[in-house]
Amino acid sequence: MPTVSDRTPLLENGNGAQRPKPFYKRVIDSLSAEGEPSWLHSYKFFLFGSYLNILLVFVPLSFVSHFLDWDAALRFSFSFIAIMPLAALLGTATDQLSLKLGQTLSGLLNASFGNAVEIIVGIAALLQGELRIVQTSLLGSILSNLLLVLGCSFLAGGTKYSESNFQVTAAQASSSLMTLTCITLVIPAAYHSAKSHSGGLEGGANGTSIAPLINALDPRGELGLDNLDAGSLHGLKIISRGTAILLLIVYIAYLFFQLKTHSYLYTPTVQADDDEEPEMNIWAAGSALLIVTVVTSFCADYLVASIEETANRYSIPKPFIGLILLPIVANAAEHVTSVWMALKNKMELTIGICVGSSIQIAAFVVPLLVIVGWITHHDLTLFFADFETIVLFVSVLLVNFLIQDGKSNYMEGLMLLTLYLVIALAFWVS
Repeated sequence: MPTVSDRTPLLENGNGAQRPKPFYKRVIDSLSAEGEPSWLHSYKFFLFGSYLNILLVFVPLSFVSHFLDWDAALRFSFSFIAIMPLAALLGTATDQLSLKLGQTLSGLLNASFGNAVEIIVGIAALLQGELRIVQTSLLGSILSNLLLVLGCSFLAGGTKYSESNFQVTAAQASSSLMTLTCITLVIPAAYHSAKSHSGGLEGGANGTSIAPLINALDPRGELGLDNLDAGSLHGLKIISRGTAILLLIVYIAYLFFQLKTHSYLYTPTVQADDDEEPEMNIWAAGSALLIVTVVTSFCADYLVASIEETANRYSIPKPFIGLILLPIVANAAEHVTSVWMALKNKMELTIGICVGSSIQIAAFVVPLLVIVGWITHHDLTLFFADFETIVLFVSVLLVNFLIQDGKSNYMEGLMLLTLYLVIALAFWVS
């Protein structure tokens, strides 16, 4: 121990005292709380934590192909593949933030970013006037979660366990809300059916033409709006926008029900052995989430811009692109996670991922895009074609039948996958 004398400094700021850290190190230390992973470890885990991130090489290819105006198929393919690892990274960043936040904030975060790809693709298509792509991609996301992802999970879990159990009350509450949102999409179709023969294109009390309004709602005549008069079209928009506001209120109430008042219903019957440790500090996860969201928005914009030319040149039905291909990209990360949880016999988590994500799409994303379209003067409505409405209704009906007993097996998974393949075949030839 050094001898203390009259020359010993009172403060360690000289005479051999330790030199202060450089400014950039002090900034990093201030951002990283003690005991949290460093920025280097956080981004190393973020970028190299999954083999799927190899596909990030297609992100610059998506940008280059767009600016150099390469063939539409290349632009579509590069953007299509690029969104897959970006969707997984969005999920990773959201999960890491959820580990540090409370239950309520985690629920709100998952509500906002759990389907970020669908929101980004939907807004990009909406601003480009591709209303049919918006509708089919959102409907496809619901069907993909309910039939494809849940079906693969039941099938995978059934190959390892003869029967898997889950909390039936929570599953029924979620499926009931899914049924409600499905009914709200049937009502505009019923309104259209009742009003379709009430007038022609000349409708309106003052005899003014409503062709521009019809072209905005149904640019290619795919929905059969040409038989509606001005009052009916106006009513269709009022129904859709009013329903969108009500659905958002119901979704907020559902979050409160799930996270606060009845959270005990969503407690897994199979508990994890150890709590998961965060691999990213909260600042790194937040910045990564922001960066990936911005990059995904550009790739989604390039993807939507190439759909029209790709569909026409290679004779691919646009409803098939919106209903089948785009949701597979957006749900890639959820698909892997759901199957993995089923193989671990954590069926509550699987139900939460599949049915919960479908509820987010139907009760949060769809109404949100209707309101965004209202603000940006793009007349997106909740009126789907009759065939699409029937497909959604029978899908929700089958899922309700299969989960009402609180048990799952591989045969139920096979049923869900069969219905999904039949729907995909129908939209391919539509």
